[in-house]
Amino acid sequence: MEPIATGPASAAAAALPGAPLPDGAAVATPALADLLDGMPRQRHDTVPACDPAPVPVPAAVGAPTRPAVRFPRVWRLLPTPAGTPFTFAYGALLALTSVIAALADPGLVHALYQDSSTDVAHLVRTPVLVLLGSALWIAGGVLSPYALAFVLVLTALERRIGGARAACVFLAGHVLATLATEVPVGLAVLVGHLPATSLHRLDYGISFGVAASTGALAGLLRPWLRWPLLALATTVLVDDLIAFQDPMTNWGHLIALSIGVASWPLLRRWNQPA
Repeated sequence: MEPIATGPASAAAAALPGAPLPDGAAVATPALADLLDGMPRQRHDTVPACDPAPVPVPAAVGAPTRPAVRFPRVWRLLPTPAGTPFTFAYGALLALTSVIAALADPGLVHALYQDSSTDVAHLVRTPVLVLLGSALWIAGGVLSPYALAFVLVLTALERRIGGARAACVFLAGHVLATLATEVPVGLAVLVGHLPATSLHRLDYGISFGVAASTGALAGLLRPWLRWPLLALATTVLVDDLIAFQDPMTNWGHLIALSIGVASWPLLRRWNQPA
């Protein structure tokens, strides 16, 4: 049995590289103390330090994409069978009656106008028939400004509130403005201020309905479109009234425009996204 070496040799052996230190062992020599001053004491084998986690590099951002240019959909200004069935069907019917008025015998055309006239005599006898019949003709034909206004205004109005409601606005303007102009004529004849021939005044066309629809549409547009449209319509109708060629009809246009404006609160509840 050999003796166990103790002292400096044993301490030096403990300081060999890679030799673990026993728990609770005291540093016996200055050399070993100097060796351990610069490193923390570890109880177990050291674990190799891992590389720091790589910082994610953001994907390369390409050149900024240019937003697509959105052109106005001009076709939405015109009626279509699916998008605006009321305006499309009514416009086709007006085009047909305009062709008849242009090609038929003038005497026959005048008789059709007379039978469809919303004068006092016809309103007393067949009010519903003449109110509907008078709205089948365009005064001046398809080249009339009211024909173009009908297409643009009714199409825009129907796209916002639907066909049935657009028809109600048109019909309200047509009927109420007609009654507002013809009833005073009947009363004036009754009291003797107008001759009896005024009871048979020729009155037909879609102008009252178009004027009411224009006033109604203005209330559904943004302010930068609403007020110019309303100012333009009012200026044109007032100029016609000042010309004094047909004052009763011209007053009816202004009344119909006012009817459309008065319907704004109701129409804004009906308004649908365009």
